[in-house]
Amino acid sequence: MKILNSKILITGSNRGIGLALAREMAQRKAHLHLQMRSEDPHISKELLTLGASSVKIWLIDLSKRQHIDQWLPDLQKENIDILINNAGQLTGGLIENQNIDEIYSMFQVNVNALVHLTHGLLPGMLKRKKGKIVNHSSVSAIMHFPCASTYAASKAAVLAFTDCLQIELQGTGVSTLCLITPGIQTRMFNEIEKKYGDNLEVPKDSISPEDYAIQIADAIEDDLVTLNPSGATGIGLTVAKHLPWLFRRAASSRFHR
Repeated sequence: MKILNSKILITGSNRGIGLALAREMAQRKAHLHLQMRSEDPHISKELLTLGASSVKIWLIDLSKRQHIDQWLPDLQKENIDILINNAGQLTGGLIENQNIDEIYSMFQVNVNALVHLTHGLLPGMLKRKKGKIVNHSSVSAIMHFPCASTYAASKAAVLAFTDCLQIELQGTGVSTLCLITPGIQTRMFNEIEKKYGDNLEVPKDSISPEDYAIQIADAIEDDLVTLNPSGATGIGLTVAKHLPWLFRRAASSRFHR
């Protein structure tokens, strides 16, 4: 699906992968709709300078269902072409040590908000017979490391949801793209060591958000169904898929209580 002049909604767009995506889509001259919890006045100016056809900021807290309910009617009027469900939160550590409020908030942002926005915007795409839903899953959906129990569960839910949706949408003009995201050099990636490091030797492989944003944009334009990682992470993903017993053995060797 072409990005030029498309109306693209990116959630979690104030930093990390979301901001890198906004910059990449701006250079490809999209109309940008950016969801964030607090506005940085410099972002819109920068994106317009980079080439965005237009920029609109939506100040919405995805951790609160009522905020999404209030936002959707106005958003539905915008006729969004590409929904990029990028926003995410990280939880981790031994399950008994994780904060239960953080777990609930993470599932709300990573899964419930993603489904809610898809539910709200998909009917308009179907009516126009045009659109794409891009959902941000993770290698954690398939590579089940200890200390990642709740986060991995949320990303496995995103993968399953997108797989089901992909089949439902065949022949409608609307398609999906599932991002099996590897380690990306963001603030969230830096938090993995803090949350997992007491009990797990954390893998260090990572790429820049700018490089990943280019991969995502190319995958959208090439109408890929899934964007898988390459390199060592890609090999690990293949092992986890096809030789899960071997992956569990390797993961166990990195773990201690």
